[in-house]
Amino acid sequence: MLVDGGVLLAVFSTATVVVHALGIAHAAHAVMNVRSSQGAIAWSISLVTFPWLAIPLYWILGRTRFHGYAETLRSVYARHHQLVSHAYNELAEFKVELPDNLAPLQILAETFTGIPFTSGNAGELLIDGQQTYEAMLSAIASAKNYILLQFYTVNDDQAGNTFREALIAKAKQGISIYFLYDEIGSKKLSRSYIKSLHENGIQVSGFHTTRGRGNRFQLNFRNHRKILVVDGEIAFVGGLNIGDEYLGKNRRLSPWRDTHMILQGPTVQSLQNTFMRDWYWATRKVIEVNWQIKVNRESNQTALILPTGPADRLKACNLFFVNAINRTQTRLWIASPYFVPDDSTLTALKLAAMRGIDVRIILPNHPDHLLVYLCSFSYYSEMEEVGIKLYRYKNGFMHQKIILIDDDMAGVGTVNLDNRSFFLNFEVMCFIAESRFIQSVEKMLQVDLAASVAVDLSEYDRKPFWFKLAVRVSRLLTPLL
Repeated sequence: MLVDGGVLLAVFSTATVVVHALGIAHAAHAVMNVRSSQGAIAWSISLVTFPWLAIPLYWILGRTRFHGYAETLRSVYARHHQLVSHAYNELAEFKVELPDNLAPLQILAETFTGIPFTSGNAGELLIDGQQTYEAMLSAIASAKNYILLQFYTVNDDQAGNTFREALIAKAKQGISIYFLYDEIGSKKLSRSYIKSLHENGIQVSGFHTTRGRGNRFQLNFRNHRKILVVDGEIAFVGGLNIGDEYLGKNRRLSPWRDTHMILQGPTVQSLQNTFMRDWYWATRKVIEVNWQIKVNRESNQTALILPTGPADRLKACNLFFVNAINRTQTRLWIASPYFVPDDSTLTALKLAAMRGIDVRIILPNHPDHLLVYLCSFSYYSEMEEVGIKLYRYKNGFMHQKIILIDDDMAGVGTVNLDNRSFFLNFEVMCFIAESRFIQSVEKMLQVDLAASVAVDLSEYDRKPFWFKLAVRVSRLLTPLL
């Protein structure tokens, strides 16, 4: 039976009215909740003008607040108050007072996480994949009780299989192993890889970024942390995931330049605590681990582990970095694979340069993500005006995330200089305030600068129109990059 045309028109008209009404409602939600005014304006205009397309995109990409994580951790704290208090009290015993110029960062860190800068740490740089993997595999082989392993990307390739075999070998020795990965970052990880770990007694879980009220349709959130803890005595954090490309086996991006860290002391328990929180979110299980701190008095570095993410009550990552930049007195050197700063970070960088600070930013010359690469060009004129020095690393792809502040502090971890790391990803950084470590970071960055070319920031003005158009379009997409 044919449907009357008038009925179809009435149904379509009703649906159109309903969808546009939903678009207006979603636009109101965007105005009230989207982080930046530019983002709120972009979303609200799109939702009112093109609701059929914009509404589903808003469900997927529109949130910057990760729901349920903090509430879940509060509930586990209530049930395991004694255990959690013991872990934090252990760390508090090693709290140190920073010099006046860094003291505000101590206050911020404790406000955001409750974790202070501590003494008795030993942190050492691991440069590039070979050195990092050898150190991590050696630590795994030495495990006597348990291994905690968390990565954004794990690939089912030669490097991935090397780690899998190492973990299975330890599992057969009775070692407890907990393996956490991000489903989006590890989207290519095969089911057979995960199954083989399960079959050998290794507990494996994705992070579940779509779990919880308000998160179900969101694809914008990532757990970008890279953590390895062995027996609560040794830990690793930094820029490297697990895959062949980190060993320079991706021809397009080879050689791969990256930096990781090996740690001892209270920072190990801080990283362990970060893993435990993520593991509980993913599995609703509490792991029995060693909370006794093994101090390294010989090195005795002052250090901080700073975990941040979209579940934070305050925008901890962005606020900490902006404050650190604002307190710089002589130099600020940053290495990052991506440069998509928000307005507050860009303003802080510009003000630092205007104060006479030696601001140097090292970016890769070879992109792995084209839109992010193009977007960095949109900041050239603003950097040129204030004297920020930009360098492009020429010897392969640079993926490290480093910040060097004066002669006072250096940070290594997972935070990129972009909106995603500041507002959408779960990240973790290790900051160390100790002269020998700072000197080692300075020496490493000087080698990287020697392998880079100083950018003539005015070159953007000489680019063809189509390139400038692509750059400006990519700049409009910064909330999503």
